Amino acid sequence: MLELKDIHFTIRKGRDEVPLLEKISLRVPTGHFMAIVGPSGCGKSTLLKLIAGINQETAGSIFWSGRNLSEEGDLEHAEIGYVPQFSIAYEGLTVEENIECAIRLRAETENREAFDLLVETVLSSSGLEPLRDRSVSVLSGGQRRRLSLALELVTDPVLLLCDEVTSGLDPKSEHEIVELMHRLSRNEHRLVVNVTHSLASLDLYDSVLVLDSGRVVYHGPPRALEHYFSIEKAEDVYALLAKREVGEWARSWDKHHLAYYESYTDKPVVPANISVSAVTPGAGAQFRALFSRRWKIFFRDRGQIFLQLAILVVFPLLVIVFELDGIEQVRRLSEARPDSLEAIQAERDVLTFNLNLGGIVSGLVMFQVILLTLMGSNNSAREIAGERQIFEKEKLGGVRPSVYIGSKLAFLAILVLFQSVWMAVFVQSVCEIPSQSFAPHLLLLLLVNGAMTSICLGISSFARTADQASLLSIYLVGFQLPLSGAVLALPEWAGWLSRPFISAYWSWAGIMDGTERDYFRYVTEVTDTWLSPMWLAFVVLTGHVALGLFIAYLGVKKPRWDA
Repeated sequence: MLELKDIHFTIRKGRDEVPLLEKISLRVPTGHFMAIVGPSGCGKSTLLKLIAGINQETAGSIFWSGRNLSEEGDLEHAEIGYVPQFSIAYEGLTVEENIECAIRLRAETENREAFDLLVETVLSSSGLEPLRDRSVSVLSGGQRRRLSLALELVTDPVLLLCDEVTSGLDPKSEHEIVELMHRLSRNEHRLVVNVTHSLASLDLYDSVLVLDSGRVVYHGPPRALEHYFSIEKAEDVYALLAKREVGEWARSWDKHHLAYYESYTDKPVVPANISVSAVTPGAGAQFRALFSRRWKIFFRDRGQIFLQLAILVVFPLLVIVFELDGIEQVRRLSEARPDSLEAIQAERDVLTFNLNLGGIVSGLVMFQVILLTLMGSNNSAREIAGERQIFEKEKLGGVRPSVYIGSKLAFLAILVLFQSVWMAVFVQSVCEIPSQSFAPHLLLLLLVNGAMTSICLGISSFARTADQASLLSIYLVGFQLPLSGAVLALPEWAGWLSRPFISAYWSWAGIMDGTERDYFRYVTEVTDTWLSPMWLAFVVLTGHVALGLFIAYLGVKKPRWDA
């Protein structure tokens, strides 16, 4: 049985405490199907999130089968299913693949046979078996809602909470979804609660909870709703609620609720020792499921594959094309010495040539670095923000934030490695940048790409939308070139203030420090910017990578249901 005792929930707006729910008390047995209805903004979804453990009540207690959830902790991940208003399935996968992934993330099975049996059971119980091989992207609204419910059935939850899962559907699809939820509630160990604005199909519910301005104004069988409110049909209740002052209906219910309450509580109460067979898989199993799913989605997104290939081909070519006239000069540093008046003029020409050469080498490296930061931004700016709602649901279902970040790190590390190695090898084979050793040069390119990738991943974890994350990341890349000091020297004070945060500077400066000494001499002549020693560049860029990942972890740990 679910029991709420005197639940209050308030939020702070400025200096004021605003109550969203007040004095909510009710009891609902298992094997029961309850609707929560009421005008927009009355607190329906807020109450559901309190029951789900997404939000914490300000006062009062929530009990499940005698267990005080407010004091003893929320239900186990396997015990509760929560279906939000938004889609919680990946459109690039099929119906069956989404269910399989949900099982790997949330339900530990004994062997492959048990796994396959659970897949079949979920498909059958949700009516999705004929659609198992269909991509989510082509499903209708009603079919997507069925899939959302199916994904919660993988752990056979005892408490299934549904938030507006029928909103926006046509009457036929709405009735089918309500019928499905009704069938799922015909389990003596399960309680199904559905938040809805629609009052259609009320005959399928065992009870209806009506809220108004955060207060209970009715909780009883649907057949008694018209009688209690003295209305001809249930749909008239919203207009009636608006005709009385806030709180009047709640006070009336406080006086008369006992008679209506007793009319549906004669069902036997299920004992408290309900067992749940599903066990949340370990970190390794969750990592493999997330990592495998990410690559499957990547390879099915033709637009993303085309973009990655275009970047890999075009960006290295841009480095070469923009410095095409100077490439031959990179290969022939002049060391002529004057031995006559004519030679003095020749020396000036040589000096001018070599200084120009230093600028070419510096420009080649900086262009290479800046394009790698742009690659890093493209890698991860939308990575978390683009699937934030789905992740929040999976986190509620038991997915560990650390494992989620780990799977992103593994996926992005492969992209960074491939991009950076290709950029370095391709450009070096054509331009022959005069580094003393190619390995440190390559490592610095890897680090700058990794640094921008991880920092933009951190931005993505806090951004409200994928578009917002992309815009912020592009701005960050845009500041890299002017604030690096590689093209135009900054005032000394500005350089010291901005330099610690500019990944492009450290990669460029470290590579410059690793060039052959004769070339390095002329590079220093054409820049007024302090050149960091290579070892310090390694340290700072590694710190940027770590900082970005730490921010990303904090971002995914923080609940963001409003994303």
